[in-house]
Amino acid sequence: MTSFPGSPRLLKGGIVLLDPDTSAVLRVINLQYNPDTLNRNLQIQGMGDGDRSEALRLKGAPVETIKLDAELDLTDQLEFPEQNPKAAQFGIYPQLAALETIAYPSSSQLQENHRLSQSGTLEILPMMAPLTLFVWSKHRIVPVRLTDFSITEEAFDPSLNPIRAKVSLTMRVLSVTDLRFDSKGGGLFMAYLQQKEGLATQNQGGSLSAFGIGGIP
Repeated sequence: MTSFPGSPRLLKGGIVLLDPDTSAVLRVINLQYNPDTLNRNLQIQGMGDGDRSEALRLKGAPVETIKLDAELDLTDQLEFPEQNPKAAQFGIYPQLAALETIAYPSSSQLQENHRLSQSGTLEILPMMAPLTLFVWSKHRIVPVRLTDFSITEEAFDPSLNPIRAKVSLTMRVLSVTDLRFDSKGGGLFMAYLQQKEGLATQNQGGSLSAFGIGGIP
């Protein structure tokens, strides 16, 4: 389908995986279709109840959770299998696998940890995952941890390859409470927060008269 001349380019949201040591881009996952809704929840990190001297204090940034439903659909591409051989051979398995493997340690990491355990290593560190970024426009590039992931496969080709599915993702934004302040992820979170602060200054302020009052008693 062609777009109208002069129509704005549709930006896509998605996920970027970075090497946690070098910050090199390991993988870019564009969502095929942008979800219609994005649910965000901010859990405020206050100092707790009961101590009046701490009532206005914050322990840190709120715990932000992002939820979205993404759709994958290859139905149109399968009408011309000669033009889309991978779609005809695998369906949406590759797209699903790119998302699913975010939640897995790599097979090489599992094999290495097994080798260490077999050799008698007493302490084996948990396996390091890539730094995961959720990208939703230039104003939202945030480090996240995938906390919940569900897939509903809705249609299959004759070889039982999935060709249409809905993926539900829940991600927890990682702040400088979770990451080193001087790390790549910590820097991206601070940029995200500063973007919010900058955008807040663009909001036209209200007036006390809108509340029906002339001042604070």
